[in-house]
Amino acid sequence: MNTKILMSSSAIAFGIVGVMLSFLPQEINSLIGGTATNTLILQLMGALYFGFAMINWTAKGNLIGGIYSRPIVIGNFSHFLIGALALAKGSSISNSNYLVFGGLIFYSIFALLFGFTLFATPILKNSKTEA
Repeated sequence: MNTKILMSSSAIAFGIVGVMLSFLPQEINSLIGGTATNTLILQLMGALYFGFAMINWTAKGNLIGGIYSRPIVIGNFSHFLIGALALAKGSSISNSNYLVFGGLIFYSIFALLFGFTLFATPILKNSKTEA
């Protein structure tokens, strides 16, 4: 698997969500029907997402998988797996809307990809061609 694409796509997704939560917390809070005290929590979540985006973006060029860059893969895998489980529980408890269902699909796909990356052996690409 090309982990550079995986790390770049997760970094871009985290970055978009992080910037939106950091700079538009009141608008997002009203969209999801939260209370006024949730605005600060949304801004903190935005900082977390943006921090994850920076980690994934800077690690995208490294060899990832197996024992290589294991802390980064474990962090991403646990985030996406726990997030997918929480969204699955949330969608089963209440009438799920399109945001919860879309998040569930997004988180599930990335959980599977990072799970595969965590337990698969990475393939080192050699820049020299062999004759």
